[in-house]
Amino acid sequence: MLTAYFVVPLDWFGPHHPLVSWLTFIALLTLVGAGLLREARRQMLGHPGRPVPVILTLLSGALVVFSAAYLGMAKQPGELVGLTTKVDALYFTVITMATVGYGDIHPSGQVARVVVMIQVLYTVVFLTTGVTALSRQVRTRTISRARGGG
Repeated sequence: MLTAYFVVPLDWFGPHHPLVSWLTFIALLTLVGAGLLREARRQMLGHPGRPVPVILTLLSGALVVFSAAYLGMAKQPGELVGLTTKVDALYFTVITMATVGYGDIHPSGQVARVVVMIQVLYTVVFLTTGVTALSRQVRTRTISRARGGG
């Protein structure tokens, strides 16, 4: 997924096509969020499956979606200071997801600030949900193996 992010041209997204950019951003975040909730629900209900690759893929998807959004917003002067490349956008997304914030790249426009707030909330909700589902699976498998069931 990250390879696609670097290979696929994202020039179409940004201020020249705002409606398509925002609809794509919202649709993809909704799909990723729904997928994470579905997988977490499956784990909480004890359905069989392998959530690790699914959850990691979906979380990578969220990284790519936010990175692409930031890259598009950076084309609008005054939105994101210091962000000019795909690497910058991915770096900023990871730093924001980790809630570190070094200050070298920062949102200065109102739209960018709102999207950063959305990313922080999205990360808190969905990363927590994904980690909870994964830890439940690990705990269930550990207990099952300890009892001799697997």
